[in-house]
Amino acid sequence: MEFTHFNENGHAKMVDVSEKNETQRKAVARGYIKMNPETIQMILDKKMKKGDVLSVAQVGGICGAKKTWDLIPMCHNILLTGADISFEIADDKVWIEATVKTTGKTGVEMEALTAVSITALTIYDMCKAVDKNMIIGDIKLLEKRGGKSDFLLK
Repeated sequence: MEFTHFNENGHAKMVDVSEKNETQRKAVARGYIKMNPETIQMILDKKMKKGDVLSVAQVGGICGAKKTWDLIPMCHNILLTGADISFEIADDKVWIEATVKTTGKTGVEMEALTAVSITALTIYDMCKAVDKNMIIGDIKLLEKRGGKSDFLLK
């Protein structure tokens, strides 16, 4: 397997996708932010001074997916056809799952991973006044559909 982001001189380049076919593409990523159970309860009770943490984080994650090309140097600027963030609350974790879709020549894996990351960072920002020990972790791609090959984490 070869890296595709290097030119013949070994310097960074953006991959040329002009010859690729447009297909429907989808990526799903997941990760968590771990925190004190009391912090989770404050989120659920909507008692954070900065507002409704999960609603703001959801919007932040979608905005992050839309701006991935501006954050990751070799990502293409692609038109997203959909982006959604969902949450699963555990005793000491908020699990975040992002689903991103497009019809285009390149996939949306980086957009899904960025959406999870920005969502977790938004939660961190909104809760840091009451919990200094939060940990963001286990951010990974679960699924990629479209293009030459599909991927499903087993």
